[in-house]
Amino acid sequence: MGTTGRRPGAYVCGIDAAMDVIGGKWKVLILWALHERPCRFGELRRELPGVTEKVLASHLREMEADGLVHREAYDEVPPRVEYSLTPRGVSLNEALEPLGAWGRANVLSPAPGQMREDDDVPLVTGAA
Repeated sequence: MGTTGRRPGAYVCGIDAAMDVIGGKWKVLILWALHERPCRFGELRRELPGVTEKVLASHLREMEADGLVHREAYDEVPPRVEYSLTPRGVSLNEALEPLGAWGRANVLSPAPGQMREDDDVPLVTGAA
């Protein structure tokens, strides 16, 4: 994939180009799921509740065209197809790790002074 191959005109910066490759709700989650192990289509669909077959198939085709995902079709009956990350997909996952760490620290963790449902809170006596 060239730096201008995905859309007309030049990208503004590297982040712009990267976001064009991983844009959308599901592509990063597909990368995350395939980082664990190669998966068949149905396994990926179960790993990503809410994704439709159409969107998953479309994203997998795009990610394969971008060199992120490898599609392996086995000559078996019934047919079997597995998806895995290419070295380029692995390197993108590694590049996204700091973003995931930021999300865990700043979004998944409560802000100072806020509490989660499962936090242990001492009872205040005399409160109604």
